[in-house]
Amino acid sequence: MRRNVPRLVIAAPASGSGKTLVTCGILAAMKKAGRRAAAFKCGPDYIDPMFHETVLGTPSKNLDTFFAGQELTRQLFLEDAAQADLSIVEGVMGLYDGLGGCTTQASTWDVARTLEAPVILVVDGAKSSVSVLALIKGFADFMEDRRVRGVIFNRVSPMRYPALKAMTEEQLGIAVCGYLPRMEEIHMESRHLGLVMPGEIRDMKEQMERLGQTCLETLDLDLLEKIGAEVPQMEAAEAWIPGRVSAGQPVIAVARDPAFTFYYKDNLRLLEKLGAVLIPFSPMKDSRIPEEADALLLGGGYPELHGGELEDNVSMRRSIRDRLGEGMPCIAECGGFLYLLEELEDRKGKPYQMAGVLEGRSHYTGKLSRFGYITLTPEGGGDLLKPEESIRGHEFHYMDTNGNGEDLLARKPVTDRVWTCGHTSDIFYAGFPHLYFYSCVEAAGRFVRKAEEYGRKRQ
Repeated sequence: MRRNVPRLVIAAPASGSGKTLVTCGILAAMKKAGRRAAAFKCGPDYIDPMFHETVLGTPSKNLDTFFAGQELTRQLFLEDAAQADLSIVEGVMGLYDGLGGCTTQASTWDVARTLEAPVILVVDGAKSSVSVLALIKGFADFMEDRRVRGVIFNRVSPMRYPALKAMTEEQLGIAVCGYLPRMEEIHMESRHLGLVMPGEIRDMKEQMERLGQTCLETLDLDLLEKIGAEVPQMEAAEAWIPGRVSAGQPVIAVARDPAFTFYYKDNLRLLEKLGAVLIPFSPMKDSRIPEEADALLLGGGYPELHGGELEDNVSMRRSIRDRLGEGMPCIAECGGFLYLLEELEDRKGKPYQMAGVLEGRSHYTGKLSRFGYITLTPEGGGDLLKPEESIRGHEFHYMDTNGNGEDLLARKPVTDRVWTCGHTSDIFYAGFPHLYFYSCVEAAGRFVRKAEEYGRKRQ
């Protein structure tokens, strides 16, 4: 399968350089100019794609070569990129930062190489002048596979920009595609690992509107599209579409509210490809699990910020406890796992009653616990994951518990550090790791089949 797919990767020397701001600005400017954009995020981050979605009104999704490998990454990219005038892929961390802090595997550069995409480097020009050329040259020349085709300067005044542009293009031969001035009115506050969620920021849509208008004036969209179009045809094997695993259409209720927001778009799509119907519900606001539900998916998020509302919804907590007690299949990741415990503690140490499906309580640690990519293999319990299988995932949380489970063995790449985690059975998974379903489609298929079996029994 070969297709013409214009594409760009927006990268930076390090986190905090303005990748999300620039990416959202390009997306907003393209939308204002009447051009079709598709948005993606390198790596496992959930929040940056929410900002893309705020701009475009359509979901952004993750591209991750650790999770999916190169061939599947290309296929999943093409699913959304084929109809766009230009696909914008926001990088993660610094351009070459990959697994274990000592490799380029799963880095922004690795994704760019996999997609055969040019890189636009976002450079913070607020505190340097000529020295910034050395930084750009170093990033452009670091790999023989030179992918840096353009530069966007961030936090640069209109007065300084012409000189920076002239020096960069004349001395380095690298195109400068525009700049962003300091924009104090754009507020992207941070929490823990990255930005707070767009829904928590007042007037976010209005801020993105202003950002798009500014970028129409300060970025060279025509040049960005020209660079994005100067790419080889996108080549990937014929898209592998998993077949349905159920005769009917089992219904999976997906928790969707301010407490539960972290889902990989491709995970949800895969469940649908396997035959499931997904319906949203709110553990904060609804009185019970939807009656038609045959399984439950509790994603991650920040339940510790909404402990009072979750505790006050007694009927929902009872509904979940009763339905899971009856044998309803369930996958609960990170925040969803915390919700199934007896107690959830917020950052100030105040405890809240949760669903009580699992024994134990959570607490805020003030630091990252077991952060990063992992591969999970079964240690015992159920066959949702078979003994010979593994599934890949990611952990990022400041919370911990006194009952993390021991049914899975988590192993970090590069360092091979291991620990046990997770509660599993034939119909159940709960634990801190966020799972990537495409890395073990068989396990996802079993979850859908178990949902169908539960639904038949209820009928």
